[in-house]
Amino acid sequence: MNVKPGNKKIIVMVIMLAAVGIVFGGIFGYKAFVSGMIKKSMSAQKMPPVTVTAAKAAYDVWRPEFKAVGSLRAYRGIDVTSEIAGLVRNIAFTPGEEVKKGQLLIQLNADADIALLKSLEAAADLAQLVYERDKKQYAIQAVSQAALDADAADLKIKKALAVQQAATVEKKAIHAPFAGRLGISTVNPGQYVNPGDKIVTLQALDLIYIDFYLPQQFYAQLSLNQKVLATTDTYPGRVFKGTISTINPKVDPDTRNIQVEAMFTNPKRELLPGMFASIQIQTGKEQRYLTLPQTAIAHNTYGETAFIIGEGGKGPDGKAILTVKQTFVTVGLTRGDQIAILNGIREGDRVVTSGQLKLRNGATVVINNSVQPGNDPAPKPVDQ
Repeated sequence: MNVKPGNKKIIVMVIMLAAVGIVFGGIFGYKAFVSGMIKKSMSAQKMPPVTVTAAKAAYDVWRPEFKAVGSLRAYRGIDVTSEIAGLVRNIAFTPGEEVKKGQLLIQLNADADIALLKSLEAAADLAQLVYERDKKQYAIQAVSQAALDADAADLKIKKALAVQQAATVEKKAIHAPFAGRLGISTVNPGQYVNPGDKIVTLQALDLIYIDFYLPQQFYAQLSLNQKVLATTDTYPGRVFKGTISTINPKVDPDTRNIQVEAMFTNPKRELLPGMFASIQIQTGKEQRYLTLPQTAIAHNTYGETAFIIGEGGKGPDGKAILTVKQTFVTVGLTRGDQIAILNGIREGDRVVTSGQLKLRNGATVVINNSVQPGNDPAPKPVDQ
């Protein structure tokens, strides 16, 4: 068969295009086949279950309480100082002893002051005699009223100077302003002290105050004479009982906290100023709360969430497959390691308490409670 030259070129081109199409079709077909096999293989491989710990939500009886950290302060406590300058002549106390109100502590050198006082008292006595004599003279019109008035004014001035000097002499003897326990002496005989120099600390320890702060939203639940419990690491396991003595009538504008003062009896002098203590204030009546360990709740900017464990069918071994569902919850007060759940979880629900970072909705889990997070309503420090 004869084919024209032009048609021959067209036939050759068609054959070449067909061959190229077959080659590319085979390549794309192979890639599609491989991709499908990979997807099929991946879909057949399920993610392994995540190991978590879990706890059942259960009701418990709570008495609402506030917690804070406070600082101890003596009922009365000062650093004894000198009001005037002087040389220490005598130290009349023993460091650490109990002293009574008015007991002499330090005697400063007052020889010159006493001498001046006697001179002023003598001048005042003389002014008194002159006034009494001129008063009699005035009665017989022997002196003028102006002279008698001058004598009276001079007498008042001389007496005032004597009283002023007597006060100076008295300040040279430093007494305890109240009964209490003395601390370590910071002066020695012969030492010169200036006004305001610390001599010794004096603390009245029969009563102890504990100052602490609470957020302003708790103000309405506070009242005078309300019971307060305090613990300190100085006496592990001991609980000291006191009452609220003062509630500050002003809220701190920077922190929005209110200062509270509680008073504790301290007959054995066990509590000392400067210690810190953990405070618990029980308020209101006992209430039933649905509780979980605090670790079960994830706190996020958009709210609090938890993972509830449910069954997602049976596995090849006939055992139930456990899956999780993330849910929003509303939380309430905390107590030790526990937190109150107000909404979002029902009694008896199994909730993940650790391992949440590896979870997502619908993930399968395996529960292993060999090591569980704390769930103690009143945990105590443990020495490591």
